[in-house]
Order: sequence, then C-alpha cells, then structure tokens
Amino acid sequence: MLPKIPLDRWVESVISWLNTNLAFLFHFFSSIIGGIVGGFTFLFHAFPALVVIVILTLLAYYFGKWRLALFAVLGLLLILNLGYWEPTMDTLALVLTSALISIILGLPLGIWCARNRSVRSTLTPILDFMQTMPAFVYLIPAVTFFGLGVVPGVIASVIFSIPPTIRLTNLGILQVPDDLVEAADSFGSTPAQKLFKVQFPLALPTILAGVNQTIMLSLSMVVIASMIGAQGVGADVYRAVTQLKTGQGFEAGLAVVVLAILLDRLTQSVIGKKRTAKPSFALKKPLIIAAVVAFCIAAIFIGIRNKAPVATGSSVGDQVGYSIIGIDPGSGLMNAADKALKAYDLTSWKLIEGSSTAMTIALDRAYKESKPIIVTGWTPHWMFAKYELKYLADPKNVFGGDEEIHTIVRLHLQADQPAAYQFLDRFQWKPADMEQVMANIQEGHKPEEAASQWVEANPDKVNAWISGIPKVGGKKLKLAYVAWDSEISSTNVVKYVLENKLGYQVDMLQVEAGPMWAGIASGDADAMVAGWLPTTHQDYYEKFQGKFEDLGPNLVGTKLGLVVPAYMSVTSIEDLAVK
Repeated sequence: MLPKIPLDRWVESVISWLNTNLAFLFHFFSSIIGGIVGGFTFLFHAFPALVVIVILTLLAYYFGKWRLALFAVLGLLLILNLGYWEPTMDTLALVLTSALISIILGLPLGIWCARNRSVRSTLTPILDFMQTMPAFVYLIPAVTFFGLGVVPGVIASVIFSIPPTIRLTNLGILQVPDDLVEAADSFGSTPAQKLFKVQFPLALPTILAGVNQTIMLSLSMVVIASMIGAQGVGADVYRAVTQLKTGQGFEAGLAVVVLAILLDRLTQSVIGKKRTAKPSFALKKPLIIAAVVAFCIAAIFIGIRNKAPVATGSSVGDQVGYSIIGIDPGSGLMNAADKALKAYDLTSWKLIEGSSTAMTIALDRAYKESKPIIVTGWTPHWMFAKYELKYLADPKNVFGGDEEIHTIVRLHLQADQPAAYQFLDRFQWKPADMEQVMANIQEGHKPEEAASQWVEANPDKVNAWISGIPKVGGKKLKLAYVAWDSEISSTNVVKYVLENKLGYQVDMLQVEAGPMWAGIASGDADAMVAGWLPTTHQDYYEKFQGKFEDLGPNLVGTKLGLVVPAYMSVTSIEDLAVK
C-alpha cells in the first residue's frame, strides 16, 4: 500500500507560514472589514426600528409594489415583536458586507473571465472548489488569520458566496449576441466602450441574478459564522440547536426566513424593473445608485472611524478588549461563565460564543504571539499539555468544585446488550490517561489510532474492564458523543475495546450536547461516556431524568473555569473588575 500523502500537514504548514509572514496584511484587512460591518451595524441601529421598517417598506413598494411592501411590513414587525430586531440587523450588516465585497471582487473577475479564455480556464476549477468544499472548512483558516468575530465570518461568507457573481457575469457577457458586438466594432468602439456601452448593459439582468444568488448564499452562512463568534440571529439559531429549544429555534429561524425572502424579492424585483426598462426607472436609476453608494460610503467611514483601537491600557480588560473567548452557546461551562460575570460584577465584559475549536485556535494564535487572552477552559484538555496555562482563582466558587464525566446508557441496555452494559459499567480511567490519547491526536494521529495505541499500551487497565465478559458475535452498538477533544478520545477508546476485545460492531454518532442526551433518552443511541456533571450537562440531566440510566463516573478530577496563559500576571477573576 502506498504511504498516505501528508496533505493535511502541507496545508497546515502553508497556513502557518502565511499567518507568520503576512500577519500585517491580515490585520489591515481585518480593520477594513470590521469597520465596514461596524458601519452598517451603526447605521441600522442609529434609527428607531419603526423608522427602518418604514424605509425598507418604501423600498419594497417601489421595487415590488404592494405585495412585497405588505410582506416587508408584516415580516419586519413580526421580527420586532419576537425580540430579534437587533440580532437581525447585525445579520443584515454581515450579509451586506459580504455581498458588497463579493460584488466588488466578483464583477471585475467575471469581466476578466469573459475577455480572456486562459483566465476563464484557470478560475473555473477554483470556483468549483470554492463551491463544493464544505463551508465549515473555511472557518478554520479564517479564525487562524483573523481571530474570532464578524471578520472571519465575512471572509468565509465571501469565499462561499462569490462564485455566482463571477460565473454569471462571465456568462452574461459571453451571451451578448455576436452581431451587436460586431456592430460596435464596425463603428470603431474601443474595448472599454464596447464593454460598458454594449456588453455590460445587455448582460446586466444575468449579472444581477448572480448578485442575487451571492446575497442568498451570504445569508445561508449566518448560522455557520456564529460558530466563530459572529453575532446575529444565526447565534440565536445555533444556541437553540445546542440547547434543544425548539420554539426558540423556530422563532430565530423565522427571522432568517423573513430576511431571506425580503432580500431575494427585492433583488429579483430590481432585475425585473431593469428588464422592463421603464423610463421612470431609467430616470430614477442614477438617484438610487447614488443613494446606495452614499449609504455604503457612510457606513465604511463611520465604521472605520468608530472601530475600537488596539488596547494599550495597563488593566487586564484593556489588554484583552474586555472579552472572554467561550465555546458552544448554551453549554454548562458558558452558563457558569455568564454567572461569573454577574457574580464578580464584570458588567463591561462580554462572553464571546463560538465553539471549542474556535476557542483553541484563538488561544494558539495569542500564545504564539505572547498576547494576553482569557478563555473558558476545562480539564482534562490537551491545551494544558501544549501550553503553559493557569486557572484564574474563583473565590466565590461560581464554577463549582471538580466535575465528573459519567457514563450514560439508554434504558433496558442491560437486558438487550449485557456484555456491553457490564463493560461500560466498569469503564473508568484517569485524566492522565485521557490526556495521553488527546496528545497523540494533536500530534497528528487519527483518533482511532491514538485510542488503539493507548489500549494496547495499557493491558492491565483494559483487562480489568473486560475480565469475565464473554465475546459477542458482531452485535451492533451506537455510541453518541460531542466533538470535544476529551470525548473524542474516550469514545474512541471505548469503541476500540468493544470492537477488538468484545466483538461488537460500533457506530459513533457525533452530535451536539443536547441531541446527544436526547438520543440516549429516546433510544436512538445506546450509550455515551461524555456526561459532564454536576455543572456542564446538569440542565440535560434534569430534563431527561428517568429516560436513561446513569452508570456513574468514568473519570473524576475534572475542572472548569477561566484560563489564561502563564505569562499573564492576573491570578483571580476578581482582578478583572474595573478599578
């Protein structure tokens, strides 16, 4: 068998080189993009909600007549009534920024493709790659280069949404009838005159269709962008998903639907008006374009002017921008961190929601540059082996004492799968054991390889788990887990033992914390070894009480809290208070 091509390491090396050598360029782009988003956000929040609703309704009436205007006023009033106005405006600012950048970059590239066959041949496979690569993949380099927040969300949205503008601009220009192009040539038109007087106007409906698709794709990224700290209604959707709050998720999703339909119908109506070529529209078009350009310029100017400068103060809050980098919204750790902000009167601080992966990327970036950062952390975690970190003291004990990781199984598992039940009941190990598996995974080993190495290197512990348990003949078992490094390690170890020592066929189901507990309670999954109690998963434990069986802790000595690099002088959460 041919050895595996180390493509993953090559990609990581390239990203590391870019992050090291082009950091100044990324900071520049971050300032510009952050300023644009901030400007749009400021303008949308500068006026009362009812004023913005009236303006958008008038635009809807002008472009789409009374039906679209009626939908606009009812839909926007519904968003206001449900309490999602501010996050919806944040989302609109993110979408408009992504669309604006995509159009500015996409139109020239599309024109270039239409005028140069070599460029078209080169860009086509790149656009295919951009559209087919899973959008989640773009989040990792975006966070690495630009940190957490709206900027990496915009970058990921642009990469995902720009292809339609390029493709349809190219297509529209190429579809201009040859006889019209020849007529322009016969009259002595220059290439620029032929493009802007003949080809571009005739291709405009197709180009606007591409812009419409770009806006829609940008909007589709709002939930994904919320995983790396981009605020907006997408964060409310993501929070509802992780907490299994169906009603809240429906409300937040409805706000996205209203915004999507409104933006889609507005852009489609603009295309329709252009195609009809009414004189009134032709006369008013320059005024409309001027108003849109003025609005964008004002947003950019305001955003860049109001963008907070890099903090240089002596207090910890000034150094980290009064921000704490968190993980998945709705998790017990995030709830505890939110309680800590209130308990220690940290009213000027904000807890940035995202994901555990985004948090560790932000920590890695700050640590390499010896910059201050505060994150939500827990033990065991591989980051404590890779970096020199410390917990901030918690005098008020908001985060509670040590936690335990419990093994949770579905009801009647003992009767259905006695061998698996007996092994899961015996399964126990120590934080040091888990950290060995996590460290191997971080060094580049696949999770299943790291798990097998640990199992084969610790026969005494494994034999104690399976002693006297008979092997089975390929019975199937489903293990649920969340994509935390600790749970990836423990679940793969359990899977390896069940398959290679006891003869089971095991399926691993990667889900969020809420669906993981719901899956055990409903019987869709057989077991998990990822129940963090009594703090992190306490809400789920109480919600599904009586619908599962708790086999007790499989690991003790875990810890939750706020974590900082060892080179920071702060030692307690109390030190974060403004003095």
